[in-house]
Amino acid sequence: MTALLSESLAELLGMVASVLVAGLLTVVGALTESAGLTDLLAGQSTMGLWELWMGTILLYAGVYMLGYQRVLAPMLTRGTPN
Repeated sequence: MTALLSESLAELLGMVASVLVAGLLTVVGALTESAGLTDLLAGQSTMGLWELWMGTILLYAGVYMLGYQRVLAPMLTRGTPN
């Protein structure tokens, strides 16, 4: 019983950490994208393009790699019968 509880608690904490990191990466990615667009409109093309690239990478990591693959997909497959 204790092993099952500790295993479930460890899995829950891992899931919560993944959700928090995914949210953080998504917010930072969106802010970086916004700064990149602002820089592009201000005429600073090199910095703006770099920020757009970094924002895209952060959004990909937050939304797809962590948000979908590590959080949403396992939750969806748990509900399906084997």
